[in-house]
Amino acid sequence: MTTHVWRKSSYCQEGEACVHISTDPDGVHLTDSDAAETVITVSRAAFTALLKSI
Repeated sequence: MTTHVWRKSSYCQEGEACVHISTDPDGVHLTDSDAAETVITVSRAAFTALLKSI
């Protein structure tokens, strides 16, 4: 099992409702404080495209 080094979003709602991100050579991993057991993994290219579109 991979151990991720998570970084918390710079903008969070009250409490711990935050998005967390981790990167490694396999891609970008995203999770939510409320559902930390669920991890979404996307390629770096897909994540870059998402950031450019928003």
